[in-house]
Amino acid sequence: MTTRVDPSTDPRSRVDGLGWVSRAVFPDDRVALRVGGSPPAGHRVMARYAVVPSVARARFLVPLGAPRAGAASLLAYNALRPPKVRALRAVLGGLARFGAVGLAPFPTLNVSVPSGAAPAELLLTERLAAALGGAPLLAACGVRPPDPNGKPTLQLFTADGRPRGYAKIGWNDATRALVTAEAAALRAVRDTAGVADHPVPPGLLTETAWAGQVVAVIEPLPPDVRGVPVDDPPRIAALLAVARRGGPAGTPRPLASSPFLTRLAAQADRAADAVPAGARAVDAVAALGRRHGETAVEFGHWHGDWVPWNLGRHAGRLVAWDWEHSAPDVPVGFDLAHDAFQRALVLRGEPAAVAASAVDGHLEHHGERLGLGSAQRRLVADAYLVEMWLRTWRLAHAGAGWNAALHPALLDVIEKRHSG
Repeated sequence: MTTRVDPSTDPRSRVDGLGWVSRAVFPDDRVALRVGGSPPAGHRVMARYAVVPSVARARFLVPLGAPRAGAASLLAYNALRPPKVRALRAVLGGLARFGAVGLAPFPTLNVSVPSGAAPAELLLTERLAAALGGAPLLAACGVRPPDPNGKPTLQLFTADGRPRGYAKIGWNDATRALVTAEAAALRAVRDTAGVADHPVPPGLLTETAWAGQVVAVIEPLPPDVRGVPVDDPPRIAALLAVARRGGPAGTPRPLASSPFLTRLAAQADRAADAVPAGARAVDAVAALGRRHGETAVEFGHWHGDWVPWNLGRHAGRLVAWDWEHSAPDVPVGFDLAHDAFQRALVLRGEPAAVAASAVDGHLEHHGERLGLGSAQRRLVADAYLVEMWLRTWRLAHAGAGWNAALHPALLDVIEKRHSG
């Protein structure tokens, strides 16, 4: 028997972040969600959450029933968070240590299933607990505004508060592709633990398809990991280790004959078939080939989102997470270019043109240590900007919507560079 969603108490009927997250985590309408009150007749409660601070302004779903797990969901990895967020979580974590009593001021979300149903068929946390060895797990979840490029993430804990993993949920075409890509990247780099200078990646614990979604459970970070400063200088040895997977330098190849340029051209053609702006991308790739086709450069892997907020330090080693944009066969130096571009765009709020100039400056200052001469540095910068617009289009085409900071401004920047 199917349970109807009750718009008066079921958060899945909401259009805000709580609605978006609860629909992703509890997609089966046989699962009853009720804020306050009793479960429907014939149902048994499987989980209870404190909705912090309120239904209307929800920011956290904190598990109830195991105070140490509830506290850990708010306190784990707090050193990686901005100071204001860290302070808020510290207060809430202290309350969570007292269990339902400490969190009593906040509304309670009850999750129940029909008495005869198998919980692992209906509830993601139960399914993941079975996949990870069968021990009971509790899940916590941050709540953000609806984001077509965002992935609801469950923090999984044992009842005694030990972190067990992070479950990233790919719920639309864009996020399913990202979750799948990260899982593949983590499988590919899992044997780099002993490679000199290579950052330590988290392990992939399991990957599953469930209720039309793709879910990857990532190993928790070390509990005492510390983030790197946002002004941390580039770590060139680590970038090279990622690019070469700890192996020797590759033989430079001309851009014109590279699989990379072939891939860019194919993606630009697909973009042209989908959106009018795609024709400009076709022209940009052709101009890239004309301008740099004879320039030889080393190709390798890249992390794909190498920025200070995805890096940390633990036991004397660099730790890197969020590998969802990782890919092979790109010009060595892409991660360095991305680091400069995102620091300008995200941290300083600069427009795309200024961020592109930051790429040029970063490569000019540090590129020689990557083996990049002046011609290679110009190639890396121009190719990276085309790659970034195509990434922007891929995400938009998959349902994430356009990044207003990059489209159409980045195409304007690329065209100006190629005409200069």
